Amino acid sequence: MNNAIRIGLSQQVALKRQLNTVANNLANMNTAGFKVENLIMQEYIMPGASMPGHSAGSNYLSYVADTGLKRDFTTGPMQTTDNPLDVAINGEGWFTIETPNGDRYTRDGHFSLDADGQLVTISGFPVMVNGETIRFEPGEIDISIAKDGMVSTNQGERGRLDISVFNNQHLLQKDGANLFSSPERAQRPDNVMVAQGVIEKSNVNPVLQITKMIEVQRAYERSANMIEKMSELKTSSINKLAQVN
Repeated sequence: MNNAIRIGLSQQVALKRQLNTVANNLANMNTAGFKVENLIMQEYIMPGASMPGHSAGSNYLSYVADTGLKRDFTTGPMQTTDNPLDVAINGEGWFTIETPNGDRYTRDGHFSLDADGQLVTISGFPVMVNGETIRFEPGEIDISIAKDGMVSTNQGERGRLDISVFNNQHLLQKDGANLFSSPERAQRPDNVMVAQGVIEKSNVNPVLQITKMIEVQRAYERSANMIEKMSELKTSSINKLAQVN
C-alpha cells in the first residue's frame, strides 16, 4: 500500500514538472526564435524487498522518472517586419552572440543599435560579425544585410554575420535571455541564407500546448485521487486491525 502511494507521488512530481514545461512553452509563444520543449519521462524500475515464495516479478517497483528535456529545433514561421535590423536564418544555423561568459547562440534575430551604435540583441549583448562586434558610425545609414549575411551601409561592406552550426545541436544548453551554450565547437556553414526585415517566430503550437496542459492536469487529478483512496484504505485497515481482540 505504501509502495502504491510512493509510485503515485513519483508520477505527480513528474507531471508537475511537465506542467511547468508546457506553461513555459505557452509563456514563450511570442518569443522570437524560441524552440518548444518537451519533458522526457520513462519507467524507473526499483528493486523491492524480497520474500521467499514470491515470484521475481513481484520484487520490483515501477516508478515514473523525468530524465530531461528534448527541444524541437524545427524552424518557426517567418514574419515580415520590414525592420532593417530584423534578421532570420533560413534553415540551420545560429547567430553568434558575445557575452561576458563567452560566445552564445540564438535564433532570435530581433537586433537593434545601442547608444554607441553597436549591433546588439534585445538583451543588449553584441552580435558577432567577422569574429568581432560591429559598431556603426553616426554617418552610416542604409544598413543592408544580404542573403549570405554580408552587412553593408552607405560606406560599403562591414562584414558578414557569424552564423554557427553544430554536429549535434541537441547538446545545446539554455543559458538565459533566449541564448544557448554548446559543449562542442561551433562550425561555419558552407552556405548561409538569411532574410532581412524578417523575424523567425516561436515554433510553439498554442493549441497543442493547451491540449497537453489539460491532459497533464487531468492525469495529475487522477493520481491525486488514487493516492487519497489508498491513504483512506490504509487508515481504514489500521483502524480495523486495532479492533481485533
